[in-house]
Amino acid sequence: MRLFTISNFITLSNLLCGCLGILAVLNDGDLKKGGLLIGLALVFDFFDGFVARLLKESSELGKQLDSLADVVSFGVLPGFILWALVKDSGFLPQNTEYIVLLIPVFSALRLAKFNIDTRQSMSFIGLPTPANAMVIAVFPYLAENPGIAGILLDSWFLPVYVLVFSYLLVAEIPLPAMKFKNYSWQDNRFTYTLLILSVIALAVLKLAAVPLIIFGYILYSIIRYLRNS
Repeated sequence: MRLFTISNFITLSNLLCGCLGILAVLNDGDLKKGGLLIGLALVFDFFDGFVARLLKESSELGKQLDSLADVVSFGVLPGFILWALVKDSGFLPQNTEYIVLLIPVFSALRLAKFNIDTRQSMSFIGLPTPANAMVIAVFPYLAENPGIAGILLDSWFLPVYVLVFSYLLVAEIPLPAMKFKNYSWQDNRFTYTLLILSVIALAVLKLAAVPLIIFGYILYSIIRYLRNS
């Protein structure tokens, strides 16, 4: 069993980003740096699988290591960012801010479920943890906008977000995976369409587009699921 492969090193870089992000949030109170490190972890998370396939390094060890890294970077770190936002808002009664720790708990459940669920090859069952982490990563940046901060840091928004997205992480709702079957438009219409719309939205709305893209992705998946059911 090979421990020190290039793909495993990239996965461990993902984990390191999560650890550094937690330190930034807890020690320095730097939520924006925490969000930035989630973004960097996402890059490593994408490339570890790509490199593993390219170099034929795919293994059960790599699969388990990837989920362990994701728990930290896309579960624990987002949970602490939410904890700091809720605590600083001052809206919730004392100690109720710990409701946000449902995010790391349900992220761990989602990742463990993914590892043993054979249905999730070309689609996901439940919201992927990186998608949820992407939304939370931009919250500290959006909180600097007075108009958005009024909604984001309101007494109800973040607790409701936590409850809804904790459920979506483990829900039996199929969501299309952003994977290319080939390079044809016909076989990848959803992926190409989402990518094009995402680029346009990011160009116009900047970071504010990220939650809208993820919310749209979830809404489309739920409507398609209900229609097919």
